[in-house]
Amino acid sequence: MTSPVSPPPPAGGGGKGPSSAARIALIGALVVGVGVGAFVLGRKSGGGGSGPAFSSGEPKGPPTAGATVEGMPEVSSSKMEVPGAAALPALWVDVHSPAKVRDALARNAWLKSQWEKPLGQGFTSGWAAFLGSTGADLKASFKGAVLDVVVGQLLDTPFRTVWFTGDARVGTPALIVPKANKTARAAWDSLDAVAKRGELVADGCPASTGEVPDGGFHLSRWLVAEQTVWAARTEDRLVLSRHPVVVLQALCAALPELDGELGVDVEVGFDANAYGREAQLFTHVLGLGEDTRLQLGVDGDRLVAKGIAGKVSGTWVATGKPLSDDLLKLVPEDTPVLFAFQLMLPESLEPAQLKAFWKGESRAPMRARQVAVAWTPRGSASMEPELALLWGDEKDAEGLSALFSGGARTLVRATLCKHVVLATSQPEVERLQKACEGRAPNMLNAAGPVVAGLRAPSTVVLGVNTGRLLSGLAMDGYTSEARVDRASPMPKALPPEIEAARRDLEALPYLGFRGNAQGYVMASEGFGT
Repeated sequence: MTSPVSPPPPAGGGGKGPSSAARIALIGALVVGVGVGAFVLGRKSGGGGSGPAFSSGEPKGPPTAGATVEGMPEVSSSKMEVPGAAALPALWVDVHSPAKVRDALARNAWLKSQWEKPLGQGFTSGWAAFLGSTGADLKASFKGAVLDVVVGQLLDTPFRTVWFTGDARVGTPALIVPKANKTARAAWDSLDAVAKRGELVADGCPASTGEVPDGGFHLSRWLVAEQTVWAARTEDRLVLSRHPVVVLQALCAALPELDGELGVDVEVGFDANAYGREAQLFTHVLGLGEDTRLQLGVDGDRLVAKGIAGKVSGTWVATGKPLSDDLLKLVPEDTPVLFAFQLMLPESLEPAQLKAFWKGESRAPMRARQVAVAWTPRGSASMEPELALLWGDEKDAEGLSALFSGGARTLVRATLCKHVVLATSQPEVERLQKACEGRAPNMLNAAGPVVAGLRAPSTVVLGVNTGRLLSGLAMDGYTSEARVDRASPMPKALPPEIEAARRDLEALPYLGFRGNAQGYVMASEGFGT
């Protein structure tokens, strides 16, 4: 839905956009942060290490997949082929308070209940043997499990997880400790001493984007219980990933400072330049600076939304106003992602007026608009996302038709609940119509804290129904993997473990993030269930 009179993109072009895995990660970043943290940080035990004690969660008794160092071969070193192009950090999840987050996840009743269920077992099965291997298995100097070393020492200082742009490797994140302390470095050394099975040496950075230490970068291949992790360290950071190219990109990339605000324990940031021209234009229209981020904090045993923070870069950003009841009535209650914002635009949306406005040459009268996007992401690349633009002023219908005509996609247009609707499909319009007419629950029927949060003044608001979002993605993933044809049609009833996983996921809370423009700064506010 690209406008022919879109504003010019900010300086710095976007290269090849990330894969669908990274795009899904953008809207699911909160869940990614919680999910990764839940597995790597979330299980309590009596293990060793200088940090809090954790266990692998494996049954008591002899390990079933422990590693051994008997007859360990000599470590071979090879020269690494350095990629010719640098990758951009597309998305990152920063954990500013590891101990605080770790304790909350370890005590969270929902997470603890999942480890014995298909959902938790499916998530942990690939890494249980790796993290469950003990120092005794590896004949290492440390006690307890590898998990204890990773959690209690290596990640006991602020760290971040980064997804990069590029080819298929974009789905593989890098775990980075930017300012590793003495304990973290000692933990890295202890794992490297017993798990290293090979080494790659890179004599430069992709596209010469970073400083190279004397002797190049040395990437260690750690192998434990038939699982491989690549690891490297420099003076200012430690890096872990499943792929060596991702490790090298993380060593060389220029990253924002890992510096959290008071009361903010986790942040999710992104770079619009990594997602191509449309994302650049979208953030530019919203007046969002490059440091825009979602903020979360720990409240007891759970993570709660704290809001949207960053700088305001556009003079057209409107002051915060509550979302109208007409808009809340139009949005179905089970919408996975709702994004709404306020804009100051010329009285007329005629292309010539907008072109002059974006050039800063317009003298036309201005008027505030309230706009929302209702989004249902899909869990398979073969499925089209369901998207609807909800424009809160019927007088702009003709101008919107001109703006969104001639694109590659034909949009379905309608007028519902005093809003102009542009949707990707007729079924999406019908879903909105049922909500508007009261034949299906809408956002006015949502939980009290959610309705109150959406009615509070905001310049930008993002609502994520994590339960509906992950349940839908899980179902899409299952159906995309199922072999369905004439000989083997889709069963009428889902397997019990899939149904159980969907029910458990739907119990997850609603997270609401608000940002209120105050001069050149976006004040952060949060809400949810």
